[in-house]
Amino acid sequence: MDDLYSRIVRERGSVEGLLARIPGFRGYMEMNARRQADRLIREYVAGQLKTQLNRLPSIETMLLDGGGLAYMSKTRSAKSKFQTFVDRVATDTPGYSGFFDAVKIGPDDLAVVYSFDQALLDYADKFKEKLDALQDAAANNEGVDEAIRELDALTIEANEAYNLRENVLKGIE
Repeated sequence: MDDLYSRIVRERGSVEGLLARIPGFRGYMEMNARRQADRLIREYVAGQLKTQLNRLPSIETMLLDGGGLAYMSKTRSAKSKFQTFVDRVATDTPGYSGFFDAVKIGPDDLAVVYSFDQALLDYADKFKEKLDALQDAAANNEGVDEAIRELDALTIEANEAYNLRENVLKGIE
């Protein structure tokens, strides 16, 4: 997980890049707006992720139509992990500390949290890419196992990244 943490921090974009990707997003840098901003980011990302997750049943239907009943347990496993990630992003409580909170988020920690927020946005794009690849594999009836493995690996990585984000917010990392 240290490698994943390092990669996310290394690949962080600017705050401007984060702001540019979320319509109507203001006040992210202001102390009083952080909880609302955290919720806004997660709602936006959860919406993007749900859009991608909702594609999976039609891809599974394509697989079944092509005689791919054997793939269903694999896609179900990936779908379950994907759904867990979506649910975590959508329902987690706001993570930025207020004045009276026990765990305070300092400027350095906040920079890391911004990196994780950017990574959440990137995961929405990555899930789209992996589902596009799975859909193409199902349509061509080639490379389905590999496409499912890559989707499953992404679901695991995304959940691990979210664990790291939570650890930063709780003051563990």
